[in-house]
Amino acid sequence: MSGLGENAAPRNFGRRKSRTGGGAARRAERTRVSIETARFIERNVPNFDLLNLEALEVIEDNAETVLEEIGVDFVDNPQALILWREAGADIDGNRVHIPKGLARKLCSTAPDSFVQHARNPERSVVIGGKNLVLAPVYGPPFVRDLAGGRRYATIDDFRKFVRLGYMSKWLHHSGGTLCEPTDVAVNKRHLDMLHAHMTLSDKPFMGSVTEPSRAQDSVDMAKILFGGEFVENNAVMTSLININSPLTFDSIMIGAMEVYARSNQATIVSPFIVGGAMAPVTVAGTLAQVFAEVLAGVAYNQLVRPGAPVIFGAFVTSIDMNSGAPTFGTPEASQILFGAGQLARRLNLPFRSGGGLCGSKLPDAQAAFESANTLNSALLAGVNFMLHACGWLEGGLVSSFEKFVIDADQLGALHKFAEGVDFDANGQAMDAIREVGPGSHFLGCAHTQANYQAAFWRSGIFDYRPFETWQEEGGPDTVELAVREVRKLLRNYEKPKLDIAVEDALLDFVRKKKDSMPDAFA
Repeated sequence: MSGLGENAAPRNFGRRKSRTGGGAARRAERTRVSIETARFIERNVPNFDLLNLEALEVIEDNAETVLEEIGVDFVDNPQALILWREAGADIDGNRVHIPKGLARKLCSTAPDSFVQHARNPERSVVIGGKNLVLAPVYGPPFVRDLAGGRRYATIDDFRKFVRLGYMSKWLHHSGGTLCEPTDVAVNKRHLDMLHAHMTLSDKPFMGSVTEPSRAQDSVDMAKILFGGEFVENNAVMTSLININSPLTFDSIMIGAMEVYARSNQATIVSPFIVGGAMAPVTVAGTLAQVFAEVLAGVAYNQLVRPGAPVIFGAFVTSIDMNSGAPTFGTPEASQILFGAGQLARRLNLPFRSGGGLCGSKLPDAQAAFESANTLNSALLAGVNFMLHACGWLEGGLVSSFEKFVIDADQLGALHKFAEGVDFDANGQAMDAIREVGPGSHFLGCAHTQANYQAAFWRSGIFDYRPFETWQEEGGPDTVELAVREVRKLLRNYEKPKLDIAVEDALLDFVRKKKDSMPDAFA
């Protein structure tokens, strides 16, 4: 934990003054700014395995049948076709037919876990194993807050989200495209976004994937921040590569993945599926397609550079058959989450999915139910890297400031649940039961007094006050309380320290890159 005044030397007061000083110290402790980040989650609870061995084997066999008989398209990427042919695949135009067993064999060189380093080493994360790393919303072109409503996102909005992510205790990761800053040219906005992540936060971050040259800019800026040799030997970015489902790998995304793989940087190979539109309507059929696409993507990643860190991704939602709109937090989506987690573990790869996903237009009850369903399913499914953990609204079209802090607050409950149940002597609490006996209460017993501060997880936003107190203060609802939290976090934000020479070099890189090309807004 870090905070203002933490390293100040203690002062020696006389006896009378020490009581006054102690009171002042306690008041200061209650009111001081705290910039604290919880360690990434290490689960002490079991994963929920929905599918039995027979079902998993059927899905895996169906996926490999898809790769062999139907194949996958690698569009406008001759080099990929050459690598696949050399590896033993059959090539027909852009179509790659992968013999059974080949993709799985190629995937075997990918690590089962890896460290993503942050510029503050205390905030580096381990992705894989029993760990869960939480990252915020990614990709929306719009933002929403109570005061301004729904509007196109700007770079100022983007920077505010980076600051909120840095100040949020339960977020381990700064994320990537927290919103699309539409007031900056398309071909230049990645530079401003990366600069914000690198300078306004010291948590891990994601690189750009919207064009291979922008991925290379991400690597080059990371080398300024971390040093070239360090980047060559360590993962400092985890970036999202979406598959154009069904069964299509486009040259832009795969080109970005090639840049990252060659640079030993981590990528998430993730089908982007709306069930019923981009995959079958059934859970088993969708899982077979997900597994086929991930197998092909991870295998190609390893063809580019064996041993490069890579994550098994799955973003799957269902569709409303009346409107065609995507739906979230549904039972089928959770079943796919659980099944995909099992498949990822059988492939010995870290797993990405989940988040605070919802289709609601506002941070309301619909948003809360849908988000909670996905968050809890993701925890139990064994997700290792959770993108969209906070801030997602309107099916991913909107980044909401209020929902960002509401969701981020609720991530604390995931941390608490993942700790599991304490069964040591203190956890069993037999001394407390003996002390209290029949007919009394536990509020004043020694065990309660020793444990009350950390016994129960407590929201930092929700209102637990009596009705009369709540009513006297205007009866604020959750959104109004979230508005106050956003203002408090931004007011208390303090930029993490960064070597001035590194900061100047980053600014110079961004300026020169922007000056080297005209603005493009398409």
